[in-house]
Amino acid sequence: MFKHLTPVLLAALVAGCAVGPNYHRPELDHPDAWRNSDTTFYADTSTVRAETAWWHLFGDSVLNDLISIALQDNTDVRIAAARVEELLGRYGVARSDFFPKIGAAGSASRGQFLSGEVTRGGGSARNRFQVNLAADWEIDLWGKIRRATEAARADLLATEEARRGVVLTTASLVASSYIDLLALDRQLEIARQTVATRREALDLFEFRREEGDLSDLVFSQAESEYWLAVSQIPLIEENIVFLENAINYLLGRNPGPVPRGATLDGLTLPEVPVDMPSALLERRPDVRFAEEQLRAANARIGVAKSLFFPSISLSGLLGYASDDLSELINSDTRTWSVGGDVLQPIFRWGEIKGQVKASEGMQKQALYGYVQAVRNAFREAENALVYRSRTGEQLDAEGKRVAALSTYARLAKMRYEEGVTSYLEVLDAERALFSAELAYAQTKSELHKSVVAIYEALAGSWLDAAADTSFRIEEGVEPRQ
Repeated sequence: MFKHLTPVLLAALVAGCAVGPNYHRPELDHPDAWRNSDTTFYADTSTVRAETAWWHLFGDSVLNDLISIALQDNTDVRIAAARVEELLGRYGVARSDFFPKIGAAGSASRGQFLSGEVTRGGGSARNRFQVNLAADWEIDLWGKIRRATEAARADLLATEEARRGVVLTTASLVASSYIDLLALDRQLEIARQTVATRREALDLFEFRREEGDLSDLVFSQAESEYWLAVSQIPLIEENIVFLENAINYLLGRNPGPVPRGATLDGLTLPEVPVDMPSALLERRPDVRFAEEQLRAANARIGVAKSLFFPSISLSGLLGYASDDLSELINSDTRTWSVGGDVLQPIFRWGEIKGQVKASEGMQKQALYGYVQAVRNAFREAENALVYRSRTGEQLDAEGKRVAALSTYARLAKMRYEEGVTSYLEVLDAERALFSAELAYAQTKSELHKSVVAIYEALAGSWLDAAADTSFRIEEGVEPRQ
């Protein structure tokens, strides 16, 4: 027995060496700190936990519910989960090549069969029954199967990272869209208040014009500003409907109204924990996706190179064959065989060399894709931090501008009532104030959305919990190592 098993054991030992390059993460230069010193003013992480589902920090239960629904019912999330299930199956197919393939077969036939001494004219027709248990096993002598399995596993993990990326994007889109919706609500409120105020002034001016106390020029100026404010309402209402439909699409629903919780002014502005830039390499789904693609491409070089070497397969068969079905399972009818096959490529006219070259080209593409993903991660994170910093400064300036214009409008109206200036000055002040109030509401929403952008750019351990609670089909995805 030992004599027969020795070749198999030797082959298994040799199989510990796999052709092709082993994977090593590329060494890339990355910034040691964020470019702008004022982008780290939220660096104190003592009060903010990175694993917190950041949308809860806005203090709006409706927003929390909307994101929870989206993570379960969003179609893109479900497609991504199904894609992981597909790759999990493909990984199982690749991994199965490590083990012998065992199958059973049975046959029944009738005819003339050669057996024993061959005579002219053959013999009489007879029955033939046979059952077999067959096994076939390719020895992974050069690591082809291991490299193929390594590539399949990397494809699976890359697909899981893609799913996590969809979860990240979906949560961010729902949050940003909801904040925009609250901003439109605020702008609609400002427009309606402005229309109501100008309607009162226009009614008063119309009475004064009928009494001959007001010129048609002043009345026309007041009327034009009234209709300007009125024209903004249907535009804002249209945008609200569009945005509600977009949110429902993200939630996997048909068009319809979207509930609101807090107002724009009632939203809490979360603080953001900011780590060193290098942490992005371990957290961002797109970076991890690109790295797994690089790992898979690297492994496929080994698969292609293994084709230069001989492949060895062992096979065995155990069964029974008999002319009499009732005597089929009998020691006298037993059949068996063991053997092996060796296939060594000789002349392939550049086919294998071409496959290796193609695999190396794909590996280079994946490498450049990884480099690009890392650089993009640094860019997006830096932009998000600057977005938060500069938008805060912009909001502060616009708030002061609104306060100044409110004073200007009040004083202009007083001057007009005292006959010091024309009504044109009042209209100019009110027009500027209306525009500034709308812009302030929009910038305030941008400030809250900048926090969303930071969490999206930096990712974080919160994504693990969000991905785990999102819609999933697959089971048994291996953890990262």
